[in-house]
Amino acid sequence: MTTTPQQDTHEPMAADARDTAETGQGDAGRRGADPRGGGSVAWRAGIRRAIRAVSRPEPWKRGPVLAALALLLGLLMLLHAKIPDGLKNVGSLVETFLPWFGLFVPVLLAGALWRRSASTVVALLLPVTVWLNLFGGVLSDKSHPGGDLTVVSHNVGAGNSDPAGTARDLAASGADVLALEELTGRARGAYGKGLAKAYPYHTVKGTVGLWSKRPLSDTRTVDVAMPGKAGPLARNLSAEEKAATPRALRTTVATDQGPLAVYVAHLGSVRVNPRAGLSTSQRDEGAQKLGEAVAAEPNERVVLLGDLNGTTDDRAFDGLTSQLHSAQETAGDGFGFSWPAGFPVVRIDQILVRGVEPQSSWVLPATGSDHLPVAARISW
Repeated sequence: MTTTPQQDTHEPMAADARDTAETGQGDAGRRGADPRGGGSVAWRAGIRRAIRAVSRPEPWKRGPVLAALALLLGLLMLLHAKIPDGLKNVGSLVETFLPWFGLFVPVLLAGALWRRSASTVVALLLPVTVWLNLFGGVLSDKSHPGGDLTVVSHNVGAGNSDPAGTARDLAASGADVLALEELTGRARGAYGKGLAKAYPYHTVKGTVGLWSKRPLSDTRTVDVAMPGKAGPLARNLSAEEKAATPRALRTTVATDQGPLAVYVAHLGSVRVNPRAGLSTSQRDEGAQKLGEAVAAEPNERVVLLGDLNGTTDDRAFDGLTSQLHSAQETAGDGFGFSWPAGFPVVRIDQILVRGVEPQSSWVLPATGSDHLPVAARISW
């Protein structure tokens, strides 16, 4: 009887099966010989599977809209200074909330994982890199122990219902120099009385004032924009006060290391309007005048305290930030957001310095104001 060779009816082994064979029975002998090698073989097999997965065209074709949005986000943060300000001050608005654009990264990443879009994951490297370059240093604690002088600035709020309590809280802060903004005639007496014991020296010009443990001299008003017709401060001022109320002052604080020029300022309010967009004209005019005053300041040691109604990323403050540097950025921990007090999202209350070194910078607990007080410790 003639026999014919039996035909091979087995189908070719699938790639995944081959991987299993390679990492299973085929490697059993090797693992038996060297028990430490099993994890290494499995890891190499996983790498091969990952390479095969991303080498397929499908993951790169998925999620083109998500990938485009990721690239646009990165370009927006990278080129924020190039955004024109003529159209409803969009550039200034973007720069005010620039750190928060980083929140779009995890949102887009979640979409990329859901869509299994490799192109979106790669595109997200741009906004992540830009955000870390802009704000990565802010996340670390840059404070140092020591310092010669503690300064505090606080917009006490024109609508503050407890100025006496706010004065007690500020006196307990241990500040050597205390700047207050948004002072109204009705509340001025309460602050004067509450701070008199801790601060024997003080000066008030319009709606801003400075209380100090050290002698003051050469105090004068700084010409910045006057208050407008809207906002909490304007609502608490009489027509006569609105017409001529200083919003900035300059004085000299006598210290053991020599004279220190201190500026206290409350720049014009910013309003967001659906028609006009971001209204910043009064603030921008005040920032320009304040920058000119600092540029003309003969004292090499300068501290600027106040509610500037804007962040140091905002181009409107280029005239100031080119001469002074932020205590929070130099010696703070985190962003130091100060407004609104209930859920701070921006730092518009600033401590800017020249000729002195910030050793630490922090935000104080809430008072009866809608702003949080900000503090810094400086040295020579």
